[in-house]
Amino acid sequence: MSARFGSVRARATLGATLVVAVALLAAGTAVLLALRSSLTDQADGRAERSARAVAAQLAVGTPYDRLSAMDDDERPVRIVDAGGRAVASSEELERIDVPDPDDDAGDDLDPGEIDDETRYLDGTATVDGDTASYRFAAVAVRGPDGGPVTVHAGAPLDTERGAVGTALTAMLIGFPLLLAVVAGVTWLVTRRALRPVEGIRREMAAITASADLARRVPEPDTHDEVARLARTTNETLAALEASVERQRRFVADASHELRSPIASLRTQLEVGAAHPGLLDVAGAVEDTVRLQRLAADLLLLARLDAGEGPVPGARVDLAALAREEAAGRPGVTVSAAGPVEAGGSRGQLGRVLANLLDNALRHARTRVSVTVREEGRGEDARAVVTVADDGDGVPAADRERIFERFVRLDDARARDDGGAGLGLAIARDVAVRHGGTLTVGDAPAGGARFELRLPVFRDARDVQGATRPEP
Repeated sequence: MSARFGSVRARATLGATLVVAVALLAAGTAVLLALRSSLTDQADGRAERSARAVAAQLAVGTPYDRLSAMDDDERPVRIVDAGGRAVASSEELERIDVPDPDDDAGDDLDPGEIDDETRYLDGTATVDGDTASYRFAAVAVRGPDGGPVTVHAGAPLDTERGAVGTALTAMLIGFPLLLAVVAGVTWLVTRRALRPVEGIRREMAAITASADLARRVPEPDTHDEVARLARTTNETLAALEASVERQRRFVADASHELRSPIASLRTQLEVGAAHPGLLDVAGAVEDTVRLQRLAADLLLLARLDAGEGPVPGARVDLAALAREEAAGRPGVTVSAAGPVEAGGSRGQLGRVLANLLDNALRHARTRVSVTVREEGRGEDARAVVTVADDGDGVPAADRERIFERFVRLDDARARDDGGAGLGLAIARDVAVRHGGTLTVGDAPAGGARFELRLPVFRDARDVQGATRPEP
């Protein structure tokens, strides 16, 4: 499409004008046809009345020279016999041109009878030297003593054609003016309606040029689609701003976390290179392992941010998975009444349990308990895994903040223990990706109690959702 009709305003104006033009053309055609039909019917009525008036006189035997209505110049009358020869006509009538008459008309009529059928014909008549178009009515009649004759009476069509021509002229003048008004009004209304959209576009262009995601597009004080578009655009900008800020903090925090073990490892290697006897191999290995874990956490977070989720149809026995993760971790006890299956990735859910157990062991005084059970019935059934310790617990004000990335309530201790503040953030992200939740509360022993809730895996069997009591 050319640039002239490339804008929404131009296309809307063109479309509205075309629609109105088609509607006016159809309506105008219908009006002209109806007007012509009505006027033709009126002419038929006048011609038939004249023809039947003459036929009535002929039926009673009135001679041709005494017939009334034969001197009406506006309604010429001609009487023809069965052979088509004119036997009488109006005084000023010079010529009538109509289709060939029906020679058999009136053959079955009795003397003094008028045919009930009227035939209508289009033709011309010359009256006193003037030729014009007429609508003729043909009526057959048989006189008392003679053979059948046909009366042709005409009604002029000048009025009909004049009225149709006047209406057509009015339409040819009025329709373009009306279309111009429609196009102008549509252009102005569309421009006014799209003015806020242009404001949104200019502001979005400015935001793109300045890279300032804190700016917002103007919201019109209306309740229409444009206002909703502006609000949605601002919500998108807010979400994008939050995402970019989160990425910036993530990169900054990741760089900070990576810098410490890299610097420590470099220092140890430089000291070892200068003084081989002072090389702390154990410390170098510890820093390397810390770097490896941090890189693995960052890679997993990157995959989660990219939308990686569980494989559809996969199932995981959380009770068996909890026992596997607890094995080799002294002080951890696992309680489960039986298999509890959830849908999802075994590797990611295993990472969640491992992170929760590592966090609990760092804060527990003597023991960590894990319980796995199934709650609810039918579609509301949930697999519930709780990890509780007997440590100091989590203050209520920090129970959501601990799930943020690189957040450590005790920064110095966590850094010494090798924590980067990513374990709980990864656990929460994985739980959400699996359609579940991860929350923290108070444990019966006074420590922290983390609760992982996931949808129960459902297959062809009917899952009986009776709530199982916690051991």
